[in-house]
Amino acid sequence: MLAKTMNHQILHTLENKNVRPTPMRMLVLEQFLQNRTARSLGELEAAMPRADRITIYRTLRTFEEKGILHAITDGSGATHYALCPDACEPEHHREFHPHFHCIRCGRTLCLDITTQPPASLPGGFQLLDMEVQLKGVCPECG
Repeated sequence: MLAKTMNHQILHTLENKNVRPTPMRMLVLEQFLQNRTARSLGELEAAMPRADRITIYRTLRTFEEKGILHAITDGSGATHYALCPDACEPEHHREFHPHFHCIRCGRTLCLDITTQPPASLPGGFQLLDMEVQLKGVCPECG
């Protein structure tokens, strides 16, 4: 029953974002739905050893363009990806939430709190994106 529910959620997400469901896209999205932490290309490769690196990368880029995933730079040198909130739109992400990077286990998590953008910016500036990175020790490592 759980697999059927997961499959339905995957198909629903892809359909809502106008992404054609291919086996690789479904597999990559399943990885993010099962493990709610940010994942790097290398981590996805390790979790899916039979998958082609280039195909995984292209899937990540497609998901980012369509508002399914957003990229996170956590200082580790590798780009990580995490599920977007439902409000994200193709090529216009709305992830005004902080990311927490655990310095012990290396996981990066989206925190379910909203970070408010600055009240005002100097004249002529337009806010399109904002990243807030918190570093410390997660509850599992604490």
